[in-house]
Amino acid sequence: MSVIEEERVRGGVFKDINADDEDHQPTVIESLCMNCYKNGSTRLLFTKIPFFKEIIISSFTCPHCNWTNTEIQSAGRIQEQGVLYTLQVKTKQDMNREVVKSDSASTRIPQLDFEIPPFTQKGSLSTIEGLLDRAVAGLEQDQPIRKGTDPAVAEKIDEFIQKLKKLKEVEEEFTLIIDDPSGNSFIENPFVPQKDTALSVTYYNRTAEHNAALGIEVEEKQDEKTVDDIDAMRNEVLVFNTNCPECNAPANTNMKLVQIPHFKEVIIMATNCDSCGHRTNEVKSGGATEELGTRITLHLTDPSDMSRDLLKSETCSVLIPELEFELGMAAVGGKFTTLEGLLKDIKDLIVSKNPFMCGDSFTADRAGKLELFGQKIDKIMAGEMDVHIILDDPTGNSYIQNVYAPDPDPELKIEKYTRTFEQNEDLGLNDMKTEGYAEK
Repeated sequence: MSVIEEERVRGGVFKDINADDEDHQPTVIESLCMNCYKNGSTRLLFTKIPFFKEIIISSFTCPHCNWTNTEIQSAGRIQEQGVLYTLQVKTKQDMNREVVKSDSASTRIPQLDFEIPPFTQKGSLSTIEGLLDRAVAGLEQDQPIRKGTDPAVAEKIDEFIQKLKKLKEVEEEFTLIIDDPSGNSFIENPFVPQKDTALSVTYYNRTAEHNAALGIEVEEKQDEKTVDDIDAMRNEVLVFNTNCPECNAPANTNMKLVQIPHFKEVIIMATNCDSCGHRTNEVKSGGATEELGTRITLHLTDPSDMSRDLLKSETCSVLIPELEFELGMAAVGGKFTTLEGLLKDIKDLIVSKNPFMCGDSFTADRAGKLELFGQKIDKIMAGEMDVHIILDDPTGNSYIQNVYAPDPDPELKIEKYTRTFEQNEDLGLNDMKTEGYAEK
């Protein structure tokens, strides 16, 4: 167990950033200065970043040569999937967006053909403007030497530096792309809980090269025995050992195959941790990806609608047009619950568990908007608002119960549609070959 994990087990190391908290003081450690090789001091602060996990902020200062260095390190686990952020920077306000960039993330600006490869910079907590300033500082660092040894290259780099500085004025739109296979980078959405039209977030499975770069050893999956008796499998709860995603203590995950009436089979997985009490449950589709996507629209007309069974796959997004609200496909994962349960999860995610509601990230205006949003969700659950709930699932593996089955439900509308190229790309279907794949 690492030092960080030991401190976590003892409890209370990681705290929210709060300038008014006098007890939230950094840890000071005497360290060797790598510039003058005398002793300086490193200040360590264990904290939580909004919509990010625990991180360690370290700041080194040498009193002898005045050399300083600041960086962040992730204290959380590497995520199950990598993440790709694509931001269209359109205004100067976008330059103030908070950015968490881990050391495994690459940064690209296609308009300038500019890229910062992974593991060439330490992790940082900054803004878009700070990210550009850091890139400029890195290019300017060796310019005096270049001007003496290779003036032509130095002149080209000076021209490129001016282009980077000009981006801060946002005279023209440009695209910022952060690709992090560890899944531990983040770009702020200042419009939460509304969708950010300028920001696209895509999750993907890591390749073998990504895992090797991150130092992850993936065990090869062995061929599993085919279960012939499918009825016996439906009645059996499978249990396998795993680790808690919060405290990393040993835990058990229960898995069961369930048949949803008038729909299909799904796999329900639940994990309970006896050490920290953390509980998770998620749903995976038991069938193949459908040929067409599904868009399900339910008009809520009665409080009894809250008891309808609902299956939300991990690829499904949730929309409430009357609130101008959209929940992305990966926000709450797959769930088999009721409509009321889904709305409670949305409220908890946006209001109760929102780290922007406390600490230095707290603003009265933002808190007021989120509180108002929570009140509207409560009214929906009480049947006091006339709204529509839309499940948009490009894989066609989501479902809302038809209480009039087998007759049509007058308040339930199910539409089938052909997926776009971009949706197939996100699902990894464009490169999937199921026929003739063995041919050379």
